[in-house]
Amino acid sequence: MKQPHRIQCKRVYDDADKADGYRVLVDRVWPRGIKKEDLQADEWRKELAPSSELRKWFNHDPKRWAAFYQKFHAELAHQHEAVESVLKSVDGGTLTLLYAAKDEAHNNAVALKMYIQNKS
Repeated sequence: MKQPHRIQCKRVYDDADKADGYRVLVDRVWPRGIKKEDLQADEWRKELAPSSELRKWFNHDPKRWAAFYQKFHAELAHQHEAVESVLKSVDGGTLTLLYAAKDEAHNNAVALKMYIQNKS
């Protein structure tokens, strides 16, 4: 399985760009105020989002970031097939992980990017 050439995280509210490559929404719930036809995502992978319990516990609190991503990585270990499926679709190109959170440094897409990069 080829690793993506580049992985980036991008808010769903930011404009799509040709350089985004393969765009995957990785939130469990659909982002507010976005119509499905307006998102321009190649797929929506809810199973690559943290569980509802973990998401609610984290509550976007930067003080809980380290514990959050460690717990989330443990959850992702059980989503091996979903991760591999996305990587296969990217086929060594650019992967853009789409998320809705306001915090650009502490969110599930950043944690998922770390997980994928650590697998290589």
